[in-house]
Amino acid sequence: MSTAHFDPSHTDWNLIRGFVAVVEHGSLTRAAEQLGLSQPTLSRQIAELELAVGAALFERVARGLKLTSAGDSLVDPARHMMTAARVLGMAAASQDHGLTGTVRLTASEIVSAFVLPSILAELAQRHPEIQIELVASNQISNLLEREADIAIRMIRPTQSALIARHIADWPMGFYVHTSYLAHAASPVPLTATDDVQKLARYRWIGYDQSDQLIAGFRAAGMPIERSFFAFRSDNHLVNWQALLAGVGIGIGMQWLAAKHPDLISVMTEQPLPKLPVWLTTHRELKSSKRIRTVFDFLAASLADIVIE
Repeated sequence: MSTAHFDPSHTDWNLIRGFVAVVEHGSLTRAAEQLGLSQPTLSRQIAELELAVGAALFERVARGLKLTSAGDSLVDPARHMMTAARVLGMAAASQDHGLTGTVRLTASEIVSAFVLPSILAELAQRHPEIQIELVASNQISNLLEREADIAIRMIRPTQSALIARHIADWPMGFYVHTSYLAHAASPVPLTATDDVQKLARYRWIGYDQSDQLIAGFRAAGMPIERSFFAFRSDNHLVNWQALLAGVGIGIGMQWLAAKHPDLISVMTEQPLPKLPVWLTTHRELKSSKRIRTVFDFLAASLADIVIE
């Protein structure tokens, strides 16, 4: 079937949005999760768009979906449509001078689980008319494309269209639970001067795919490999719970570790970079009273954590 009669003005906008999401995530499953849809629903949307276009847009490969030539030709125009729609949405949001409505936040898993609940509970008491959507993810959401209204990030954003406020620098440390030390093969306290061979006698908690910790150890003069970490997960919440369960030695924020008296700080002489906390929103969204209210409340509340 020819694509000459395809008219996007008569096409459901959700079909275009679903198409772009699948392109960006490479699979129906991940795209559906990002959109908050079921996989069958997104699959039907792609099939409907293919019917409207008159050609297959994806083909299945071993690691997911791959664009066909027809699909590839639609990517840039579809992204332009998405960008224009988001700009329109931000322009409309900036004219919203009321408090009633929704603010979408994004933050890391640890911040979402251990920092924000009490803060958002107080926000709800003060402003019950404001609804909150929270995206708990270590992936950096794109504020320019309205994936979130406000982001709590651990790196400074560089886009000129964003407003960024540096809130704090959270100290980090190495910790181990007393239950692990009770059964450790080498119960001798660790120090920053210990060599890798001695450190390797202990079980360490690290990342699976990310090489962030490996790079950090190597920068400190400890040439380790991924196998140095006997327990590996890229999910920060899982690693934190593993640390509390006594699986091994891990890294955590000092203020969070202080809430657990059974955690012992080790290798205190080894300096660790502090975790910067940035609060970010789009310049246009800052003119929204609702978003400005949440932004300022988060800024004050997050700053208080440092002095607890």
